[in-house]
Amino acid sequence: MRQINFPNLDYMSQRWKALVFSGVLIGITFISLAVQGLNLGLDFTGGTVIEVGFQEPTVIADLSGALEAGGLTGITVQHFGSTRDVLLRIPPSGETNNAALSQKVFDTLSAAADGKAELRRVEFVGPQVGEELTEQGGLAVLYSVFGILIYVALRFEWRFSLGAVAATVHDAIVTLGFFSLFQLEFDLNVLASILTVIGYSLNDTIVVFDRVRENFRKVRKGTPLEIMNQSVNETMSRTVITAGTVFLVVVALYLFGGETLRGFSLALIVGVISGTYSTIYIASNVAVLLGVSRQDLMPTPKEGPEVDARP
Repeated sequence: MRQINFPNLDYMSQRWKALVFSGVLIGITFISLAVQGLNLGLDFTGGTVIEVGFQEPTVIADLSGALEAGGLTGITVQHFGSTRDVLLRIPPSGETNNAALSQKVFDTLSAAADGKAELRRVEFVGPQVGEELTEQGGLAVLYSVFGILIYVALRFEWRFSLGAVAATVHDAIVTLGFFSLFQLEFDLNVLASILTVIGYSLNDTIVVFDRVRENFRKVRKGTPLEIMNQSVNETMSRTVITAGTVFLVVVALYLFGGETLRGFSLALIVGVISGTYSTIYIASNVAVLLGVSRQDLMPTPKEGPEVDARP
């Protein structure tokens, strides 16, 4: 396979601008999370999900109007795969009989469609389950970051470890900020995609760090900043090919995967872009700012047995 040759650019010369840019993104994220929070899905808040199939294509506005006319408000209605399939999300309410509420919703839609409707699925998530999922999801992210910290510290050096963790946390925060800012639904699929983004970002970072360690031991002259920049340039071909391939796949999922995969694939799109950026300007930059040097990555000489110099 022929390698793509990219121009040798001075990426590290833009490191301060990149840090300011990342600081602005993180600041916007925190403000958005504080002001409007995340638009949590029923996986976290609890509620009822109903899937209804129709014999004819439907219009969301007509279905929403029929529900409101029947006194059923606050229900999210969206197409599910095709215009004949509809997914309804009912937030938790004071209703004690969820089965009766679900049946009332279906009867209303069936009457609006002249009886040409089929109830395919009803799922209920209790508030207690939603709270447990929220707690366990947050712990999953924390455990992932902690595992990355230990792994990179053992494989490379603690400065690289902090750089890798800073990059993965940066990507997770940026993805959260995107969903918070545009109030996109945040459910378990999106949480799973954030964990996937963390793994993707770490893999990309490890590739660059491997080349950095190799160049620190091989290149005799050059500052840490120059060696870091050289390493990024040498791995840029691989980074672009990998990121481009993943990006095309997740875009295809977003366009053709249906409503179920919409949030998952969108989070991956944001994460792939952020992960490629953070590998260059967050992970590598943090390691340089912490003062990584050639001596930190040189192998420790092994002490052999003393040799008797006597004849």
